[in-house]
Amino acid sequence: MKQALFYTKKENNKVQCNLCPNNCLIPENKIGSCRARKNIKGVLYSLVYGKPASINIDPIEKKPLYHFLPGTQVLSFGTFGCNLHCLFCQNWEISQAMNEDIEILEPKRIVELAKEYKTPSIAYTYTEPAIFFEYVLETAKLAKKEKIKNVMVSNGYINEKPLKELIKYIDAFNIDLKAFDEDFYKKICFGKLKPILETLKLIKKYKKHLEITNLIIPTKNDNLKEIEKMCVWISKNLGKDTPLHFSRFFPCYKLTNLEPTPIETLVKAKEIAKKYLKYVYIGNVPASFE
Repeated sequence: MKQALFYTKKENNKVQCNLCPNNCLIPENKIGSCRARKNIKGVLYSLVYGKPASINIDPIEKKPLYHFLPGTQVLSFGTFGCNLHCLFCQNWEISQAMNEDIEILEPKRIVELAKEYKTPSIAYTYTEPAIFFEYVLETAKLAKKEKIKNVMVSNGYINEKPLKELIKYIDAFNIDLKAFDEDFYKKICFGKLKPILETLKLIKKYKKHLEITNLIIPTKNDNLKEIEKMCVWISKNLGKDTPLHFSRFFPCYKLTNLEPTPIETLVKAKEIAKKYLKYVYIGNVPASFE
C-alpha cells in the first residue's frame, strides 16, 4: 500500500479525503466510497497503487479519442474502484468491486511495457483514474520523461487542487459527461454535475486536448432539449472545436430493464449537436450510422 495524497487528519483518528467531490470522512479501519482508499491508524492509504485490474493494448479511437494520435495504439490500464456508482456502469465488475490479490505492476514497469509494445501513449481508463491518483501521477511523470503521451479517460469527478497537480502531466482527456442534469447525477450516478463542468473548464483553461462522451440512455437522459442545452454549453465554454461522442446504451448492471438506445435517437442528437459543434460522432452502432 502507498500513503494517499490529498487528505486531512481529523479528530478520533478519522481522515477527510480531499481527492474528489465526495470528500469522504473516513473512520479508522474504514474505506472511502470509491473502495480504493483506506484509513489505517489515522493515515489514508491507496489500496490500488500498482495493482491494475485490467491492462490491454487498444486503438486510441476506442477511448474514444478521434483527434489525438489517430491510428495509433495505446497501452490502457485501470484498477478496482470508482468514486461514482452509476446504475448503468459498463465496467461494474471492476469499478464496483474491491481490490483483489493481483500482480503488482509499478509505474516504471507500466512505462517499460509501453516502450516494449511501442505505444506512443498510456491511457488511465476502464475505471475512474482519479481514485488511483498516486498510481497515475507517478506513471505519468515517468512516461513524460520518456516522451510517451498520457491520456486520461475520466468521469471528471475530481477536486480542483488534485486536478491541477495531475493536469501538468496529462496530454489528452476524454471526459464522460453523463447528462446535463443534476437530478440525473444524484439519482443515477450518486454524484453531482457541477464539479464535472468545472473540471471541463479547467482542462480547457490549461489548453489540454479534450473530447467528450455522452452515453444516451432511454428515458433517463435522452431528452433532446436537454441534449441541446449541453451542446450549447460545450460550444460556449469549451469551444466549437471540442469533439463530442454520443454513445449507444445497452442494458447493463442495474439498468437491464431498459432497451438499447434507438439509433434514431442518436442520429437526432447528432443533428442537434452539429448546429453548435464542428465534430460530432456516434459510437456503439453499425459503421453506416457513424
